[in-house]
Parts: sequence; C-alpha cells; structure tokens
Amino acid sequence: MKRVGSFLGDWWRLVVPYFKSEERWIAISLLIGAIVLTLSGVAVNVAYNEWSRRFFDTFQNKDEPGFWLEMINFSWIAGLTIAFAIARGLVSPYLRLRWRRWLTKQYLAHWLDSRGYYRIELERRIDNADQRISEDLRQLGLYTMTLLLGVIDAVATLISFLFILWQLSGSLSLGFIGIDANVPGYMVWVALVYAFVGTWLANMVGRRLIPLNFAQQALEADFRFSLVRVRENAEGIALYRGEPAEQENLVARYQAVFMNGWRVLYTSLQLAFYQTGYGQIAIIFPYLVTGPRFFAGAITLGVMTQTAQAFGQVQTALSFFIDNYATLAELRAVMDRLIGLQGAIDHRQDTAIDVAPETGRTDVGAEGLTLGLPNGQALLSDATLVLPHGRSTLITGASGSGKSTLFRALAGIWPFGHGKVRVPAGARVLFLPQKPYIPIGTLRDAVRYPDEHSKASDAEITAALEAARLGHLTGRLNDVAHWTYTLSGGEQQRLAVARALVFKPDWLFLDEATASLDEATEAANYSELKQRLPATTVVSIGHRPSLRQWHDRQIELKRAPGEVGRLVEGAAAAPA
Repeated sequence: MKRVGSFLGDWWRLVVPYFKSEERWIAISLLIGAIVLTLSGVAVNVAYNEWSRRFFDTFQNKDEPGFWLEMINFSWIAGLTIAFAIARGLVSPYLRLRWRRWLTKQYLAHWLDSRGYYRIELERRIDNADQRISEDLRQLGLYTMTLLLGVIDAVATLISFLFILWQLSGSLSLGFIGIDANVPGYMVWVALVYAFVGTWLANMVGRRLIPLNFAQQALEADFRFSLVRVRENAEGIALYRGEPAEQENLVARYQAVFMNGWRVLYTSLQLAFYQTGYGQIAIIFPYLVTGPRFFAGAITLGVMTQTAQAFGQVQTALSFFIDNYATLAELRAVMDRLIGLQGAIDHRQDTAIDVAPETGRTDVGAEGLTLGLPNGQALLSDATLVLPHGRSTLITGASGSGKSTLFRALAGIWPFGHGKVRVPAGARVLFLPQKPYIPIGTLRDAVRYPDEHSKASDAEITAALEAARLGHLTGRLNDVAHWTYTLSGGEQQRLAVARALVFKPDWLFLDEATASLDEATEAANYSELKQRLPATTVVSIGHRPSLRQWHDRQIELKRAPGEVGRLVEGAAAAPA
C-alpha cells in the first residue's frame, strides 16, 4: 500500500498543475468530455449485451421476424459505437496535445530559469534532461489518459455488468461438495476470485519491468546523445582518425541498450505468456460453468450467451491492471525521470555567489569571493577584486588555475562558492567565451544575439562584420545556416567580436575570445574594439604577451596544483 500511495502522490504532483493552470477550463472541459464518451461507450456495451440475448434467442425460437428486427436494432448500436469511437479519437488526443504544450513551456521555463540547465550539466545529478523534456512529457500525457480513462471504463463496466451477471447467474448449490447451501450470484464470486488471483500473479511477474524500463529510457538517451556528439564533432574526429574509437564507444553503448532491452523483452514475454493464457481461459470459462444449466434446460441460448459476455466484461474490467501492467511500469519510470529532473533543477547549493546591481557604483567588484570546483577543491578563498570603469584589465595565469571560473562567477553562473559581486545598476555587460555560441538562423540574428530587441540596422551589422575582418560574409545576412559548422573557429570568434560591436556593452569580458586568431588579426580586432567602443571597459583572459598592449593593468591568478589561488596585481601595461 505504501508503494501505491507513493505512486499516486507522485502522479498527482505531476498531473494536477495543468488542470489548475490558466488553461484549466478548456482542460477540464476536454477531460469531462473524454470521461463522458468513455461512459457512453460502456452504456453501448450494456445495450449490446442485452441485444445479444434477444438476438440468440431468435435462433433458438426460430423467430425470423424477431431476427430481422434485431438486425435493425444492431444498426443503431453499431452506429453509436462508431460515433463514440471517432469522438474519443479526437477529444482525448487533443487534450494530450494541449497538455504537452503547456508542460513543455513550464519545464523549459523552469529548466532555463536561473540557468538550471547549466547547473545540471556541471553537477551531473541526472542524465539527458533534453530527452526528459521532449519524450517523457509526451509519455506522461499518453499513459495518464490511457490509464485514467481505462480505469473509469473498467469501474463503470464492472458496476454495470456485475449487476447483470448477478441477475443472470442464479444460485449454485454446494451439495456436490456435501454442503447444504446455495451461493447466490455465483458467477460474480467466480469472476472476482478469478481476477484477484490473476492480478496478484501478474504483479509477481511484471513488477521487474519498472526498474528495467527506467534503465532502458536512460540507456536509449545516452546512445542518442553519443550519436549527436559524433555529428557535432565530425571534423575533430575525422582529423584525429578517431573513427575506430568512436565506433567502439557507440557499439559499447548500444550493447548496453541491447542487453537491457533483452531483459525488458524477456520479462515482457513472461508477462505476455501469462496474460495470454489468462485471457484464453477466460473465453471458455463462462461457457464451461453455464453449459450444464443450458443443457439441463434451466436457461436459454440467449441467456447463456449474455451471461458469458457479461462474465467477459466483468473479468476484463477486473483484469485491467493485469492487461496494463506494462503501461503502469512505463508510467512509473517516466514519473521517476520527470521528478528527478524537477529535483535537479530545484537543487541549490548551500552556498551561493550573490551577484547584484548597485546604484551609484561605477566599477565591477567582488568581495569575500570564494570559488571551488564541483568536486570540492578550492580555487580562491576570500578574494577581493576591483575592476575600475575605463581601465581595461588583462587577467593571466597558468592553464587550469581558475581564470575562466572567475569569469563565470562574475557572470553569476558559477554555483560552487560564495561571496558578493556588484555591478553598476543598468550596465550592459557582455561575456565572450573562447567558443562562442551561435544560434541556428540568419547571419543577421547570429550577430544580434543575445539582444533579441536589438534595433541594429543592416548597415551597422555590415560595418561590424567588416571591422571584425568578416567582410566576405556581408552579403549573407539573410542566409539561414548552422553557422557553427559553416564557419571556422577563427571566423566564429571574429563573429563574436562583431556581436560585441553591435551590442555596445558598458563592460566586455573576453575569455580567450581571440585565441584562435593569429596575432595580427587579434591586434586588428582589439584595435577596432578600442576605437569603436571607447566607453566600453574591456576585461580579458589571455596567455599571449601581445595582449598586454591593449590593457591598462594586469592581474595574475597564481595557483599551484591542489592549492588555493590568489590574485596578484601585475605591472601596468603600456597602452597601444
């Protein structure tokens, strides 16, 4: 019971928010419509059951006029069955579509809010968040509607046909076992016992599917992710001649998919073997029980047929969880993955870096700044940093000392540490990483990114591209492409410089943002930044001595492996 309560509690938490949302009236109306159509289908089944008795009695009584009358009656029963089936095929899927749209918006907003997607990748608390949003949300609606409407159908069918079966089955004398008593409505008790035993056995066989299905979804997602990485890093793999290593890795990942898939298949076959045998016995069982009464003349052919059908309906309703155990197992796995995603997004470190704007402030500063790695290793402890407005600063240090992590902390995206970072209120700040992100779309949008409200004209964008030494691209502003694959590494970095020229930030942070350029092109790009953005304060991370000429001061982050680093003010650089 505890596991059932946990399942229902988790399901309630995931499902109910949509029916309380701004779409609640449409959602509730569609849900009520789906339920009404399900109950209407049960009513038609009851009508068909009653029709079946009259129809087969016409054969026993050789009543030809009655036969043709029942054929006419069947036509409207069949017509209603078709109409309700078509309506159900519209209402329930449409509800699922709207539900998935709402869930996707909510999860995307939650995932992107406060850079939850970034923390998840840093902490690796869960795998494949993208697959959980794209696939598990779809399956949540599908399995929920399938099972919810199935339960309603089963309950309504059970109540309707238990009453019919009670009336039709009569009493069973227990004299054949030496007991002087009669069991009223004996077929009802037989159906209940039959279904109870079947459900218990199905649970014993099928409960292994829950962890197996959870693992299968994770392994499938890992395999797809590995394929995507090969596609995104095609050039690097080709240059390294890394095809054998990639093939070995992909085959190994698929082997894990195959082995777990085989365990799912084997367990599913065991469950299917049981379910099929259970269903086949249920077909003949009611005739086996009612046959002696028919041959004794106690009931007519129509009554026997109606009783068998009613038993089948009761047995099917009571066997709902047997027949849908695999679906329940898949829903449980989907719910676990979505709850895991929610937990990973909601997770916050005990310590945090407080980044906030401050009115009247002219510099960017950090106080009591302590930084660490996800494994707990300390990079900085109680550091102070002041970046004055108008004074460009070059931050240097050995590779791995934590320079990029310092930039991430100043940007407010690094979750491992604490301290205060203050920036001038209203300041426009832009960070250029070593590998710039370029969205798929037009070149115009790629240069304007991330300012979605940018009013930069084509002339401004063209001038920025020419200044960044990308004049050969000025005629392609309307071209839609995957620019990360189209442009070389150096061209991507120059596009990021053009982006800064268009954005016109008050503070520009460059994290080795020109490392792929030759020194002459790098100097030309810094010169353009200095000339075209005279009011912008530039802060750079770099290793090349040639960068010093473009900065007014230098700060070195000194840190030996395994030790805590410190910020050391260097000699002033000669201006270019």
